[in-house]
Amino acid sequence: MAPNIPNVRLNSGFDMPIFGLGTWKSKPGEVTEAVKNAIDAGYRHIDCAMVYENEPEVGAALKAKFEEGVVKREDLFITSKLWCSFHSQNLVVPALQKTLKDLGLDYVDMYLIHWPFGFKEGEATNQFEVSPYLTNAKLVDYCQSKGIAVTGYSPLGSPDRPWAKPEDPKLLDDEKLISIGKKHNKSAAQVVLRWSVQRNVITIP
Repeated sequence: MAPNIPNVRLNSGFDMPIFGLGTWKSKPGEVTEAVKNAIDAGYRHIDCAMVYENEPEVGAALKAKFEEGVVKREDLFITSKLWCSFHSQNLVVPALQKTLKDLGLDYVDMYLIHWPFGFKEGEATNQFEVSPYLTNAKLVDYCQSKGIAVTGYSPLGSPDRPWAKPEDPKLLDDEKLISIGKKHNKSAAQVVLRWSVQRNVITIP
């Protein structure tokens, strides 16, 4: 490939090489050599992304070519991308800083939003232990008041939890639960599960 690849003038006034090397799906351990070979062949545009999980390898290739004197930083056009889970304002700069560190660069020429989409930030569900012996009533009420669904695990008391003591009461042996169950021809476990569901808690026995 000829080293004088034509550019496309962006509306920002910067020039972007019309042909570039993509690094997605590059096999681990092969990216560094691929980028080095591409630069030797005349590539001056390298397309990267954090989610490709190979920016450190790309960075190793860039470092090698800088040290060999094949190219200078200003000769290259490096693109990277902000992944979807970093769209929050407070996460953008740290994500960019990680990319710069991995690439071994002070700047990238283009930083794209990898997959632009809109959403309203907020928790969809909060999962924590909920049982008659650990009702977490205030937390349940708070989450539900904020429109956050509650997922309750170990509703039957988690009798085999590693930190359980022999003298700890066993939820399913609770006389009150057994008594309620007898009135409705149900087991203590069924009573507990009904109690949880009636509180509008997503229940995970």
